[in-house]
Amino acid sequence: MASFLLKRILQAVFVVVVVTLTVSFAIRLTGDPALMLSQGAGCVTEEDLANIREALGLNEPFISQYWDFIAGLFVGDFGRSFLGGTSVSLLISKALPATLALALSSMLVSIAISIPLGIHAAVNKGKTADQVIRILSLVGLSFPNFWLAIMLVLVFSIMLQWLPPSGMGGFASFIMPAVTMGVILTATNVRLVRTAMLETLRSQYIQVARAKGLSETKVLYKHALRNCAIPLITYFGLQFGGLLGGIVVIERVFNWPGLGTLAFDAVAGRDYPVLQAVITVLSLLIIGVNLLVDIAYGLVDPRIRNR
Repeated sequence: MASFLLKRILQAVFVVVVVTLTVSFAIRLTGDPALMLSQGAGCVTEEDLANIREALGLNEPFISQYWDFIAGLFVGDFGRSFLGGTSVSLLISKALPATLALALSSMLVSIAISIPLGIHAAVNKGKTADQVIRILSLVGLSFPNFWLAIMLVLVFSIMLQWLPPSGMGGFASFIMPAVTMGVILTATNVRLVRTAMLETLRSQYIQVARAKGLSETKVLYKHALRNCAIPLITYFGLQFGGLLGGIVVIERVFNWPGLGTLAFDAVAGRDYPVLQAVITVLSLLIIGVNLLVDIAYGLVDPRIRNR
């Protein structure tokens, strides 16, 4: 088990290095922050721009800037924003809980919908209910998440005026963004639950449970679902990690005060430290979730450790 853990941790560290290097290099191709900050200041000379770059630390070699970023990463210091001088770590600490809350809400919506529908489809394999659920899942996969978000805003905020169109407030503000992401995730999860349940329902112990006179609900949810839970939990964990990256667009549509909105504003302002920190934090979260899933899977199934 020790060698398995070491191997997974080293892989995670390698991915972190690759991601941070790529991000650090790529964001410097988006433009010169000195030009952005000097807009509206009238005639700006090359000397003025050079002074701005020196003040921001942009005149240092790329490797030196990258090393400073990594050194700050270990102590939780991402520097200061180019635009307002605010601590980037403070901005991240305010935006991260909003993103995590929305991601968790979306996963709960998806699980609450996909498990009953997937089980119902498996039990009624080949029947009308199964066909309808499978068609609806394909339709759900065809919807871009931003389009569905806009449609929900038009219907429930503008036409019916039931829900707030944007922002993060009470429970009502979570409904549309969580449903938007939850529906998109459900389209995939329903098919996964259906496939896992079909394999489990063929097992002999399911037939024995039914022969004992147990209710169908107890057979499906207590015995069948529990025994196919490991692959489902693994997939849901990996999906949650991917959701953290994909939720950026939804945050922008609903003006959600999370990492997505912070990243969009940083791109518009060429705010390197903020953008670099947001992408790095999201990457670390995704890598961390995947690492935990790998470790949990290795603990449950010893055969995985030898792969």
